[in-house]
Amino acid sequence: MSQFREEMKVIPGVAWITAILLYVCFVAFSWTFMIPHDPNLSGGPRWALAIFALVIPLFLAVFVLLIGYVNGDARRRGMRYVMWTLLSIFIPNAIGVILYFILRDPLQRGCPSCGTMVSQGFAFCSKCGTALAHACPECRSAVQPGWSHCTKCGARLGAGN
Repeated sequence: MSQFREEMKVIPGVAWITAILLYVCFVAFSWTFMIPHDPNLSGGPRWALAIFALVIPLFLAVFVLLIGYVNGDARRRGMRYVMWTLLSIFIPNAIGVILYFILRDPLQRGCPSCGTMVSQGFAFCSKCGTALAHACPECRSAVQPGWSHCTKCGARLGAGN
């Protein structure tokens, strides 16, 4: 399955339903009330009215789906999803959504022993204690292979790291 389809599955069903309902309601509202009652709109060509009534509501639907994506993605990354959802809604001009994409945490990974979701920087699983990465022998913080010294405590690392 493509990466795009996998990412679309992150969007909660409520966001999909809300986006579709808002789109249908806005299209119906445009054809029923806005176009017939506005002299500037009703005198235009039919193709322009169709574009107005069918394409403009897509922006609202896409924005609702973006907010749903922020909610689902923040949840799967172990972030404060309610806070990020509210920021995405209330910061105008989609700046909240843009901020989320700039500031989001990396994806969590599953512990190979117990399956608990663990953040990328952890050296040990918080549930079962399984080693997830190389660790400093002094302070037990995560170190990268090839480092000669720990960045947290300065201890000399062995040749195995």
